[in-house]
Amino acid sequence: MLLSVAMIATACFVGIPLYYILVNTFKTQGDMVAAPLTPPTDLFLGNYQQVLGDPDIYRSFVNTLVVTAASVLLQLLVGALAAYAMVIRTSRLNQLIGAVLLLGFVVPGQSTLIPLYRTLVGFELVDSLTGLVVMYLGGSIFCYFLIQGYMRTLPFEIIEAARLDGAGALQIFWRIVLPLIKPILVTVGVFQTMWVWNDFLLPTVMISTPEKRTVVLQVYNAVSEFTTDWPMFMTVSVVALIPMVVFFVLTQRHIVNGLLAGGVKG
Repeated sequence: MLLSVAMIATACFVGIPLYYILVNTFKTQGDMVAAPLTPPTDLFLGNYQQVLGDPDIYRSFVNTLVVTAASVLLQLLVGALAAYAMVIRTSRLNQLIGAVLLLGFVVPGQSTLIPLYRTLVGFELVDSLTGLVVMYLGGSIFCYFLIQGYMRTLPFEIIEAARLDGAGALQIFWRIVLPLIKPILVTVGVFQTMWVWNDFLLPTVMISTPEKRTVVLQVYNAVSEFTTDWPMFMTVSVVALIPMVVFFVLTQRHIVNGLLAGGVKG
């Protein structure tokens, strides 16, 4: 009983900022200043009409969708292939590579941001969506560690049988291993999708052209230097969050199933 009360109180406390943002999207600047926490007396839809009438918001959504889809697919592919190579053949060299990957996983990305930026300048990938995807490929290390842990629980008798039948390493990966690790791929894919979609740091550093902004940069652009229309800013924030909220609601079952499957098999 006490635990339930504590959880409900915590949920209400966490929900206050969301409530604050949502109710103020239906107010004018003056109404928000006068009563920021009370529900709107008149439902003002001008903020949503202005935001949804701006073509830049749709362009930023398309940019974000392209970057997110390409980044997550490549992260999963690289992470799964790396995990497969490390699990299927154990050696001292693989152990050394695993230690290097672990080091790359624990090193903060901010500490390597300047060298990576200078490298991409040399390849002329700065201020491009392609360069942004390349930067997000660093998330493959996170995918590798989660997929590797799940992959070690697979029945390797099936893989040995496929070898005896003459199947090659890539054939085994695509036809046998990949279908078996689908639960963890979906789980990791959901986490990485939410990270890439909501990321602010890398687009801020990499993108300078307005036409190439992601949706998070579009939200940040709503804050002006001297004065800010806060109801408009909150409306842009809500519009940017809606796809991820819908995505999470639709995929939360897969997250739970993937984590439980890995836990049971381990």
